[in-house]
Amino acid sequence: QGSELAGWAMGRWTYEGIDLNHNFADLNTALWDAEDNDLVPHEFPNHYIPIPEYYTLANATVAPETRAVIAWMQRFPFVLSANLHGGELVVTYPFDMTRTYWKAQELTPTPDDGVFRWLATVYATANLAMASGDRRRCHYDDFARLGNVINGANWHTVAGSMNDFSYLHTNCFEITVELSCDKFPHASELPQEWENNRESLLLFMEQVHRGIKGVVRDSDTEQGIPDAIISVDGINHDVRT
Repeated sequence: QGSELAGWAMGRWTYEGIDLNHNFADLNTALWDAEDNDLVPHEFPNHYIPIPEYYTLANATVAPETRAVIAWMQRFPFVLSANLHGGELVVTYPFDMTRTYWKAQELTPTPDDGVFRWLATVYATANLAMASGDRRRCHYDDFARLGNVINGANWHTVAGSMNDFSYLHTNCFEITVELSCDKFPHASELPQEWENNRESLLLFMEQVHRGIKGVVRDSDTEQGIPDAIISVDGINHDVRT
């Protein structure tokens, strides 16, 4: 159809009709219900939230690609990730789902909002297209006035996003990068798209060196301790070794 003629839905669903980006387990609702009932973190965890039973059933509407990615995430303890999209110029960060379930848009920050805003801003400020003085709107939203970053739920609510799942089920901090106004650039434009994003990708990966890192060891044996829970005062979201 040509890149300019493809609608937002083009290429969005699998052959089975599943939108992979919205196919992960909704862990937000369970967490927020537990918080409302003062169960967190003593009776309900604030991290490594288990996948609900309904999602694991054989007849659940879960794509094989989604199951494969979840198994991959559970096997490797990723700490930083970005998923790449097209059709807009903006970097979004969790939460992607509004806390008020009936609202289409609502600022819904995570306990690590400062870190997520930093990660999104690092990418956006180094992206040549986003940082350009000639930056134009892609469609209706003027993201340039927001620094080309936005809380996902404050743009449009998404239940079961990969970003929220990564944050709540694993140690991984993940953002979404909307790479280009044009969802399907012409082949001749791809070298420029690479130049627009090369430095952003490198700077983003370097952010794994920020924050606290190290090894938790047994004081007697000096052996590393797996699954040790690390809590940061004032942040109601723990991580594990």
